Amino acid sequence: MADEIKAYARPRSGTGGARATRREGKVPGVVYGDGAEPQNIALHSNELVNAINRGRFLSTILDLDIDGAKTRVIAREVQRDPVNDNLVHVDFQRIGKGAHIRVDVPVRFANEGLSPGLKRGGVLNVVRHAIEVTCPADAIPEYFEFNLEGLEIGRSVHISAIKLPEGVKPTILNRDFTVATIAGHKIEEEPTPAAEVAAVEGAVPAEGEEAAAEGAPADAKAAAGKEAAGAKAPAGKEAAGGKAPAGKEAADKPRAGKPAADRGKK
Repeated sequence: MADEIKAYARPRSGTGGARATRREGKVPGVVYGDGAEPQNIALHSNELVNAINRGRFLSTILDLDIDGAKTRVIAREVQRDPVNDNLVHVDFQRIGKGAHIRVDVPVRFANEGLSPGLKRGGVLNVVRHAIEVTCPADAIPEYFEFNLEGLEIGRSVHISAIKLPEGVKPTILNRDFTVATIAGHKIEEEPTPAAEVAAVEGAVPAEGEEAAAEGAPADAKAAAGKEAAGAKAPAGKEAAGGKAPAGKEAADKPRAGKPAADRGKK
């Protein structure tokens, strides 16, 4: 038996009518499909929230009681306010007798403890949390279960791993698409001792290199001192050589004066 939700016909349509419905504490909605005209409705917010919280709201057939008239429907879209998360609008599609519908069926996984890949630290990477299928409205699968027993790291789970119920077909028919994979756990490699030593040697110079580097400025200073001393030595010699003739001239002057004195005495 399908779940039942009460609804009320909403005479006003458009944005103004939807706002008026929300001010009354109700949620505006619409019912369409099955060759009939769309119908505007209003639902009690609390009753709708309870139905959503029961789960599988978008994949469950409901009996919508609109002012006493029951209609089989399935919810197609639920809109919420992005700020306060309150319900804003809901769309329902009518389901006729013997109808086939498109619906998302959730995915489950069994025997995770029997997977060698997961035991060694692998991670279950779920590619599709739900699979879209077409199926009879009266035979919607509750879920699809995939067995992980014996799967190693690097193995994948495809849609072909399960047998679908009669009349149920995936909407993707041109390939065997992936549902999940067993991925390896990424381990960060630690640097080896040799790599650490090489890094240290590249960053810090050796003791001999430090000594040579320290000795180089001293040698340069010593060489500069020698060059300065060598430059001063010729200058000193030249000064001494220049003074010697002057001394000789001074010594010769008295000798030149003696004959004059001798002439006076005579």
